[in-house]
Amino acid sequence: MKRFLLSVLVLLVVGLAAAGGGGYLLWTRMHEPFQGFEGELFVEIPTGDGSRAIARRLADAGVVPDSWTFRAAVRWLGRGQTLQAGEYRFADAASPLDVVERLARGDVYTIAITFPEGLTIDEMAGVFESRGLGTAQSFRDAARDVSAIAALDPAARDLEGYLFPETYPVSRQEDAAALVGVMVERFKSVYAELTAAGVATELTTRQVVTLASLVEKETARAEERPVVAAVYRNRMAIGMGMQADPTVIYALRKRGKYDGNIRRVDLAIDSPYNTYRYRGLPPGPIAAPGRAALEAALSPSGAKYLYFVSRNDGSHVFAETLREHNANVQRFQVDYFRSGRSAKSGKSGK
Repeated sequence: MKRFLLSVLVLLVVGLAAAGGGGYLLWTRMHEPFQGFEGELFVEIPTGDGSRAIARRLADAGVVPDSWTFRAAVRWLGRGQTLQAGEYRFADAASPLDVVERLARGDVYTIAITFPEGLTIDEMAGVFESRGLGTAQSFRDAARDVSAIAALDPAARDLEGYLFPETYPVSRQEDAAALVGVMVERFKSVYAELTAAGVATELTTRQVVTLASLVEKETARAEERPVVAAVYRNRMAIGMGMQADPTVIYALRKRGKYDGNIRRVDLAIDSPYNTYRYRGLPPGPIAAPGRAALEAALSPSGAKYLYFVSRNDGSHVFAETLREHNANVQRFQVDYFRSGRSAKSGKSGK
């Protein structure tokens, strides 16, 4: 009997030791950095995958040593219901616990794509293609779907002006249509914020965005935007032509004729976007205005100016009368460039 009890005790001790050793090994594997792949690795976790399927994907890819260790890490951290789908990038060794936390945070791999203010759809399409997300044509095609903006602008034929300029995080699998949809929703959100205060304006949304696009293209200076908006609003009030060079450039680009310069003959181009030839605002936006330009179009300054001309340093000088404006043109354009030519001529003669 004593011998039997001793045998049972020995087996119990051995069993506990084995269990303790196994637990210690599992604990170590959960905390130990592991990398069973080389270089850069992307793993897609589909929506609907449970921890068992995720563990198998990660183990097969070499991100974790085995599925059991990953599942044990999930249980230890209590993350079974919080693992998020998406594409994850792995480049260095990481412990299973760290991998679980990454998936729980939804630290998916994204590419940041930036669309500066003042770009046209064609220019945005070029940015999209340059980031390797798809073709420029696919972006242009997506920008022809006006359904998302129809309630605000029933006359829209494309999304020119309604693709909000900003930096967007996108996945490698996100197509042009999805990104364009996000950009439109961002515009609608910003526009709703700006109009929530009940700004009184007789302009339609299309006119506001068109005016904002002119402001965006005319000046990058924050303090000038409400003043430039006031100039155009004042011209509209008296039936005066907008006479905005950016609209001529837009008309030339639509016909593939813009080479970086505007010539006198270009001011006569027969296009509804040519505001030297046709009075009032152009038929639609000529670029994507940012928040500040939209705000300026909705709340222009009270200035009485009708004219402005560049000082050639990014700023402008404004005038209420044509006499003042002509004097400014003479000083900041004619004399400025004439003196520049003279200086070059003098240098070359030395």
